[in-house]
Amino acid sequence: MNELPETDLRAEAPVRMTRRGFGFLAGGAIIGGTVFASRWYNVSARAGADGTLSVPDAHAAALSGAVLLIDIRRPDEWQRTGVGEGAIPIDMRREDFADVLLHRTSGHMDAPVALICARGVRSRGLTRRLTGAGFTAIIDVPEGMLGSGAGPGWLKRGLPVVAWAPEPA
Repeated sequence: MNELPETDLRAEAPVRMTRRGFGFLAGGAIIGGTVFASRWYNVSARAGADGTLSVPDAHAAALSGAVLLIDIRRPDEWQRTGVGEGAIPIDMRREDFADVLLHRTSGHMDAPVALICARGVRSRGLTRRLTGAGFTAIIDVPEGMLGSGAGPGWLKRGLPVVAWAPEPA
């Protein structure tokens, strides 16, 4: 009797996704997407909590001079939407951002500064960075210009904006 050599049939079979494997993959994608979206839209933000201001309060405080309101978005964003009335546009990507901010506060690291971006994600991160760098009165505006979990945002609230134009060289 001729015996056939033993072979592992699984090694030659094509790999297929089982229903269970597909379910785990799909579940992971859904959870990952949900976490990404909740951070992107700043879903858990609350305006008016400690260290934050609502958009109307930030606007009023900027106009009264109680805070220095800094719009930290990019120039292309300022071009699309304008800059909130009373806000000073300073691109947060500038290498000298902290120096420019310190110049705007006349060298006072304890001057109240409110940061606003599109949806409150970048302002939250920059608030932490500036606080870690020694600024003691940095305030986040978590609604942002476009709205987030903290509220509808500057534009949907109908607050005034001014057109942005690049500074002449």
